[in-house]
Amino acid sequence: MKLQIHYTADPTIIKLEAPKILVKGSYEYSQPQEATLSPLAQELLALPFIKTVFISANFIALQAHPIIEWKDVIEEVTQQIEDYLKAEKPLVIEEEATRKVPITIYVESTPNPMAMKFVANKKLVDKVFEFKNVEEATVSPLAQALFQFPYVKEVFFDSHYISITRQPRVLWEEIIMELREFIRTYLMDNKPVIEGVTQEKEVQKKGLPTLDIHSRKIIAILDQYVKPAVASDGGHIQFVSYDKEANLVKVLLQGACSGCPSAKRTLKQGIENILRELMKNETITVEAVNN
Repeated sequence: MKLQIHYTADPTIIKLEAPKILVKGSYEYSQPQEATLSPLAQELLALPFIKTVFISANFIALQAHPIIEWKDVIEEVTQQIEDYLKAEKPLVIEEEATRKVPITIYVESTPNPMAMKFVANKKLVDKVFEFKNVEEATVSPLAQALFQFPYVKEVFFDSHYISITRQPRVLWEEIIMELREFIRTYLMDNKPVIEGVTQEKEVQKKGLPTLDIHSRKIIAILDQYVKPAVASDGGHIQFVSYDKEANLVKVLLQGACSGCPSAKRTLKQGIENILRELMKNETITVEAVNN
């Protein structure tokens, strides 16, 4: 079984993605004594540079101590895990799999210094939600709770993570542990992330069949080539419109991308170049309606 290596925004954390589901639950181990029912985690924690092992669904994430850089050891570690999986040894012994799955939250920085990404080991939402203030967060008890912290400015939800934008008067090192623990405890208590969403919230894509062929192709390109990269940085991009006469594509930037100092460079050097190449049109320009 070949594992796909993914580097994250946090240089101490790498993800090794498998082509199939590895475990049903999600697990986090930081000490060998915690991993008595996970032989793989015990092996990995025996390595002097491994700090934490995450095992969830179809991936294994590893956090290293700052004594090494992943580029120096990643090939050997990946091979060790692939050999373990090839031998069909259990990742988590069944006795542990029957226990209540703990909630783990790890934090990733984003290109936006005002936004941080809080990644959970469980699915949070089926689609993206963005809340600029508590008044907009009527469908999200978790967002409403987060807005009670005076330093929280905006909240954005995607599949397995929450991007939080802070107020400028505080520093992340002053608040990050409090937010991480609050989110973890909230989810451990099985409180709802989103509730009472009306059908009106689901109409975003209903207009797609009426769009022209160029707009539909642009949407397909954004979905395949742009959205995954943007999501890894804690953000989201949404197609708004395409003006064929002006060759202008308008998009909506959400999450960590909204207000990011590097967003303009991403639009021009990244998204615009991709669209020009794949649309075979060197005059296309991209503009964010909210940046």
